[in-house]
Amino acid sequence: MLIDLHTHSTASDGTDSPAALMRAAAGAGLDVVALTDHDTVAGHAEALAALPRGLTLVTGTEFSCRMDGIGLHLLGYLYDPDEPELARERQLVRDDRVPRAQAMVARLRELGVDITWERVRELAQGVVGRPHIAAAMVEAGVIGSVSDAFAPEWIGDDGRAHVGKHELDVFTAIRLIKAAGGVSVFAHPAAAHRGAVVPLPAIAELAAAGLDGIEVDHMDHDPATRAALRALAGDLRLLPTGSSDYHGERKTIRLGEHTTAPEVYEELVDRASGGAPVTG
Repeated sequence: MLIDLHTHSTASDGTDSPAALMRAAAGAGLDVVALTDHDTVAGHAEALAALPRGLTLVTGTEFSCRMDGIGLHLLGYLYDPDEPELARERQLVRDDRVPRAQAMVARLRELGVDITWERVRELAQGVVGRPHIAAAMVEAGVIGSVSDAFAPEWIGDDGRAHVGKHELDVFTAIRLIKAAGGVSVFAHPAAAHRGAVVPLPAIAELAAAGLDGIEVDHMDHDPATRAALRALAGDLRLLPTGSSDYHGERKTIRLGEHTTAPEVYEELVDRASGGAPVTG
């Protein structure tokens, strides 16, 4: 049973439409896939309508959060998307995306980078995020790859052209996801190349606050890091998940390249009361 619990579509910063992503997941041999676009549920209806026979969809969201001044991502699964307080916070983050991206483009232009807001918006074909700015920079020949943009010289955290965004306090996010009947998992907690990370001992505070799991098997974690995270998950009684964090053509990772164990998935589903997986 192949289970991939972290993917993105054009509803945020992926390159596959939600429908195309479902077809790709089935083609990759997945049994279960979670659609976890950034700070939105906008792709869920299309994904459900296009769900191939035999493929199970887990609805979710990757929430932008902050802890002690450090940005992090929290995966919320199978929560009630209509829960008012969580929906309001999700919208605040979404509403901040356009002015934030426009401000970063302006800063880059001040640094001599010849990109335009109009081109960034065209590349996004929907919700704009940093990867679309990075794609415009690649197109302009400023950098060699999208990942190069996330260095301190450019739009990485604390970078020269970086602009902060509205983010949920992580303890508030855990509480709201749980109140909406969902399950929360700390995404790629040790992805240090993205910027500062939450110290591993601090994850105990999140577990005490109701965190359900941590993403262990991820492309940004080397074998030693995965071993340390798996041990930590055992010590804290957290669910150790695995996933591709698929973004389509924007990243080289393939669907199902990292997966979640069936028994972990079953426990995750058992803990959720705000929604249930749907099988085509």
